[in-house]
Amino acid sequence: MNCAHRSPRRRAVTTPAAVALLVLSAAGCSLVGDTDGSLSLSVPKPTAEAARLCRALHKELPKTLEGLKRRTPEPASDLTAAWGDPAIKLRCGVAKPLKLTPGTEHYDPYVNSAEVNGVKWLPEQLDDGYRFTTVLRRAYVEVTVPGKYAPEVNPLVDLASAVEKSVPEGVV
Repeated sequence: MNCAHRSPRRRAVTTPAAVALLVLSAAGCSLVGDTDGSLSLSVPKPTAEAARLCRALHKELPKTLEGLKRRTPEPASDLTAAWGDPAIKLRCGVAKPLKLTPGTEHYDPYVNSAEVNGVKWLPEQLDDGYRFTTVLRRAYVEVTVPGKYAPEVNPLVDLASAVEKSVPEGVV
């Protein structure tokens, strides 16, 4: 597996969970196999305010992410975006993660977040890669990164400035 597409830019990552994620991901270029490459992506149904913020974010998203060309998921929406094949997928205006929702089975009041260039993300390991969801922002932004792109945290560097510019800090 060739991981030469990695950007040499400096990455600001903090918290023990983020460091553990980087160590585990750095063990190889791929933690698990490829996904099916599908660009099918469910469109979130956010509040009016979150939808406004997500439309602003959509305009700020990069044309390339970690050297991968931007693609249009189906159905096309200002609330979704994708890069590469298999796709790194972004959905804006998603529901609050269950790990952050009191009263749910998966609630964890001690869950760690990873800060990448000023944006805090909740990392969740998947069968193939990771899902990262912003925390402490007025809209939740979810990014799913297949294991092929390990370390999966890297695309967040390219997304941080767009999120900071478009989705202000605050509690949803």
